[in-house]
Amino acid sequence: MSQVGAENLAALETETRNPNTSDLDNLTVSELVATLHAENFTVAEAVQKALPQVVQSVEIVTLRLSQGGRLFYVGAGTSGRLGVLDASECPPTFGVSRERVQGIIAGGNTALTTSIEGAEDSPETGAEDLRERGVTALDAVCGIAASGRTPYVLGALAEARRLGAATISVTNVSHSKLKEVSDIAICAVTGAEGVTGSTRLKAGTAQKMILNLLTTAVMVRLGKVYGNLMVDVRATNFKLRDRAVRIVVSATGATEPLALQTLQAAEGEVKTAIVMLSKEVDAQTARKRLEAAEGWVRNALK
Repeated sequence: MSQVGAENLAALETETRNPNTSDLDNLTVSELVATLHAENFTVAEAVQKALPQVVQSVEIVTLRLSQGGRLFYVGAGTSGRLGVLDASECPPTFGVSRERVQGIIAGGNTALTTSIEGAEDSPETGAEDLRERGVTALDAVCGIAASGRTPYVLGALAEARRLGAATISVTNVSHSKLKEVSDIAICAVTGAEGVTGSTRLKAGTAQKMILNLLTTAVMVRLGKVYGNLMVDVRATNFKLRDRAVRIVVSATGATEPLALQTLQAAEGEVKTAIVMLSKEVDAQTARKRLEAAEGWVRNALK
């Protein structure tokens, strides 16, 4: 590494040595676990300070998705895996298609289970991977990188901006190159890691918290939640089918047998079943009410 490169690395908060964990290899197991976990208590505070930018991101992503656009996460290593994880959980939880929220990781699907660290070094590959998804001005692209300078993510976000997409970055340092290509920069500064430079720890935890906040809040704003019930859940297995029944029971006060019977008449659509029971209408009428309310159960019940 060049002298300049070493200096830049040292300047990153995520690369500094943590005085609280400087003796890890000399601790008992109980002391070791307690010392590492103590560092986790600083993560939520770091995310708290970034909430204004999370709010801005929720607003812009909600607008893009409501107009038919998509949300793309782009990252490498741990950051890329977290983006793919969050995207993959949206369809079963909120009933959106897999195209609406997508995760792109440097190195492709192989990098989900195998470390391909060199894949993050090419900005051109990041831009190419984004173009392959057909990103347009309707979309939003969120680049994730603890250091805020991963070439693959920088290339992808720069290309997203060129294409007119809304650009968001999630980083864990005060100053980053990603800020320069981001409409909104979410910076959760988590500081020195428990193990020096291992950003899968505090930085990774902060990133997961932020991504969960972002998509959950966006889906609420798109009418995918009624109260705190996931009323667009896809009942694709026994657990989710059981949850769908319990959601209908909770929302309407119906008995479980009646909720199950109504869900079957609604072809598994939780929203439709809730409106059917609450307004004492058939499935077709319930769907019309929901369509008029743009999918919001609360408005459909008015």
